[in-house]
Amino acid sequence: MRSVTRPSRARARVTSLVFATLVAACANPDSSGTPATTDATLFEGARVIVGDGTVIENGAFVVENGRFTTVGQSGAITLPEGTPRVDLTGKTVMPAIVNTHVHLGSTRDGLVGQLQHYAYYGIGTVQSLGLDTAAVTREMRNEEIPDAARYLTAGRGITMPEPGRNESPHWVTTVEEARSAVQQLAEQDVRFVKIWVDDRNGQYQKLTPELYGAVIDEAHRHDQRVAAHIFALEDAKGLLRAGIDAFAHSVRDADIDEEGMTLFRERPNVVLIPNLPDRGVAADLSWLAGTVPAAQLQELQAGSTDRPEGQQRFAVQGRNLARLSDAGTRIAMGTDGSVPWAAHLEMEDMVASGMTPAQVIVAATRNGADLLRLSDVGAVQAGMSADFLVLDANPLDDITNTRGIDAVYLRGVAVDRSGIGARLVGAGGS
Repeated sequence: MRSVTRPSRARARVTSLVFATLVAACANPDSSGTPATTDATLFEGARVIVGDGTVIENGAFVVENGRFTTVGQSGAITLPEGTPRVDLTGKTVMPAIVNTHVHLGSTRDGLVGQLQHYAYYGIGTVQSLGLDTAAVTREMRNEEIPDAARYLTAGRGITMPEPGRNESPHWVTTVEEARSAVQQLAEQDVRFVKIWVDDRNGQYQKLTPELYGAVIDEAHRHDQRVAAHIFALEDAKGLLRAGIDAFAHSVRDADIDEEGMTLFRERPNVVLIPNLPDRGVAADLSWLAGTVPAAQLQELQAGSTDRPEGQQRFAVQGRNLARLSDAGTRIAMGTDGSVPWAAHLEMEDMVASGMTPAQVIVAATRNGADLLRLSDVGAVQAGMSADFLVLDANPLDDITNTRGIDAVYLRGVAVDRSGIGARLVGAGGS
């Protein structure tokens, strides 16, 4: 899991203008005396990072009924006179972030609070990956919660018995048990299966090739995808041969050898969620001040120091990410744990590994949506849910500019970041 080692400066929101203009449009009739009947709003003047690798300079887009209806150049979109307009000149717009690997709470109130905290930092969609046992975690899938990220769950993952560690996953020791666990998940309409192939530093027996092969085969029979938690290179090779769909962590014990690289290259549809470790370097955490109380922020800042052992761990995984990315492996973004702002740290670490900011943004938006089979998020394109960030500066120049958030919109509605921030700071950051 990512450790909490860095935080953010609160940014001003530009969304009051949208609310005011929408109210005015509803309250004031036009010159003919006919009230306005559309909720369309034109946003124009920003640099638009689409999410598929393309950029529209001086872009414009229309949001109506919670979706993008038109995306193009400023001045090229014709709308009825009186349509509300939001001037984003000097800003950058990008899709809301998709975090494919988190672990969240198990009560409705707790989940709502976490999902709103994620939304504050521009995360529009999260997937909780494999530790969810409560019925409410299934009930809340895709629920539209005001000011909150969309929530998905992989239910209970699958592993060999790990007594004394975690009883949330299905513990399996036979092929029959492995297949039965997958069937139970399918009955719950879980579309993404999590498995653990890790002996936890020799403490447990790891899921065997026979067992994870049965899980993968049974999942594919039910049109499910399987993501594997791994540590070792040899396990990655075995899983690739068995037909794994995604890795929830990259190889952590060694640099990937040529045999491993060949296996990845032969399977271009496999997705890597690198889930990098902390880089082990001191960092300025002031950008977290919007949701982290001063005393807690001071404590976090004091713990952000240079740590050579962390730097060594990061170096191995960073090299593996760079090599796989350069070889054409599809990369998505996930952070593990439950730190709401961790996506911004992960994206910075991905760039530090050698990916470009443009590649990282695609990984954190469109590629994540594709992995989760979500066709309506991950890009600023007509027909998609209007989930987007308004940034003060261009993250293509510096990926840490994703932290300079001016506004977050989910399903076309501005997130109340000031309200969320006030609640979190007042409640001690919980």
